[in-house]
Parts: sequence; C-alpha cells; structure tokens
Amino acid sequence: MHSCAYRLQTYCIISRNSIILLLLLWVVRRKAHNPLNYVSLQKITPVIEIGKYNSLKILRHTRVGLYLGDASGEEVLLPNKYCPESFQIDDLIEVFVYRDFAERKIATNITPKILLHEFAFLRVTDVSEVGAFLDWGLEKELLVPFNEQRQKMEKGRWYVVYLALDERSYRLYASNKTDKFLSNDRLTVGEGDAVNLLVLQKTTLGFSVVVNNKHKGLVFANEVFTPLQVGDHLTGYVKSIRDDNKLDISLQPVGYEPANNLNSEKIYRLLQAGNGFLALTDHSSKEEIYTLTTMSKKAFKRAVGALYKEGLITLEPKGLRLKS
Repeated sequence: MHSCAYRLQTYCIISRNSIILLLLLWVVRRKAHNPLNYVSLQKITPVIEIGKYNSLKILRHTRVGLYLGDASGEEVLLPNKYCPESFQIDDLIEVFVYRDFAERKIATNITPKILLHEFAFLRVTDVSEVGAFLDWGLEKELLVPFNEQRQKMEKGRWYVVYLALDERSYRLYASNKTDKFLSNDRLTVGEGDAVNLLVLQKTTLGFSVVVNNKHKGLVFANEVFTPLQVGDHLTGYVKSIRDDNKLDISLQPVGYEPANNLNSEKIYRLLQAGNGFLALTDHSSKEEIYTLTTMSKKAFKRAVGALYKEGLITLEPKGLRLKS
C-alpha cells in the first residue's frame, strides 16, 4: 500500500516537473518568435494611441519605411521621409501617431502644434463643405466640423481649439466649442500653484484663460500689466478658489508686491503715450522722476527693473524705449 502511494507521489512530482519544463520551453520559443522583447515591455507603449506620442519598437525595415510595434503586437508604419538616419532593429523610438489621407494609422517624427485633449491657437488654412481646416504642423490638415464651430470660422483667421477623438470612428477632430471640454467640478490645482495658461478670450472683467488644459480661470483686467492677446501661452498662479470652484488667476506669484505692478503699469502707459519713449533713466533726479511719474526714485527703479525683466523695454542712455 505504501509502495503504491510512493510510486503515485513520485509520478505526480515527475509530471509536475515535466509540465513546468514544457511551459518554460514554450515561453522561450515564444520569446524567440515574438518581435517584441519581453524585457522592454515596460517601456513600450501598451497600445498605439492616436493623437499622442508613442514609444514603439522598430520591428523591420522595408522599402516604404520602418514598421513599429507596441506591446500588444499592433504595428504602424513610419514612412521613409520620417525615418532617422541611423537605427537598429529592436530600438525604441518615440513618434506621434495620427491618421493619413487614407484614414490609416501613420507615424511621424514631426512635432504637431497640438496633442490629444489639449488646447492650441491655430490658423484656418481652408474652408470647405465639411468644415474648416487648420494648420497643426502635419501633412494632413486638422478638420473642425461645422457643428464644432462656435461661429463660422474664416480662412486666414486664428482660433483657440481643442483636439478630440471621435469614439465611434477613432478619428481626430478639432473643436472651437472650448467650454464643453473645460470643467471646474474636480479641480486638480490649489491656491498658490503655478499653472500653464492659454488666453481664451477677452471679457468685460479681464481675460478668460485655459488652466493646465483642464480648467477655466479668469485674470482680472486690473491685474494685467503687460499686453495680452488671445492665444498667448504663459505661466500664471492660482490666486484664489471661489466657493463655486471658479479660479481667480494672477500673472504674478501670490504675495508679489502689488504697488510695483501698478508703477510698472504706469510707466508702460507713459511709454505708450510718448510714442514708445520716456526720457528718464536711473541717473535722472528724483524731482524729474516725480514730475513725470509721481513716484519716488526707488519705486521708479523697481518698476523699470520689472519691465526690463519682462523683456518689454530697453534701457538707452537718454531714457527708456518700449520694445516693438
């Protein structure tokens, strides 16, 4: 009885070891035939994503270009004109993926002017019966369908748009109806945080801005001391968060000396009124400075320093000149 049990146990151990050995052989053979090396799977993009940068593996070189692959085994072509001068099979390469004129996924090493789920200020190159087309830096222009235009877009004009992906057709499109892609319901920023801004539009209160490609904020007009235009990219700071989650944005760090801002604004306006020139320097007397600016020499020097640091003026021997 014990002998039978021993033989049965030995047989089970041998069978289990055989199964493990077969599994190991299968994995080795699979790795040998799989064009994607398992060691690099953590670095390779899991699934090729349209409208984004993808880190893909060079699988093979053909007469039309390089075929690249993701961790799932999907492939995409990088045409010859976008191929690097030197490369090796199995190298990882970062490319942007979108759809070509035949609606096939295609890779490029050209940097687009906008990425998926982001905002940008782009120019309309043409208008047709299907919508407006934008220059976004790639060979195939970006479509803004008519139903995604806040108002009819015109050729040659610039607009703030959002890059979206149609979930049914998996095609990229741009939308000028920006508000529906901005939400302050769940904020990802806090008071005092430095944030990336895109000027969305001028309002009666100041400037509406896109915050970190996610939220909407407002820069009040009386806190703007340098020229702002729709489409400008700049760094701002969350000044306060209201009870309804609206964001008040400042262009200066929280705690920045406000008097200096007001003085800088005053000098800037004096420069504009004087055709871009103000006959005052650090060597001007305190009486001359006060007569023209109604500020002390110390305050004047601080304000001039702020304008110079912003790159808005040049310092000349006989005065200040506004940069054109």
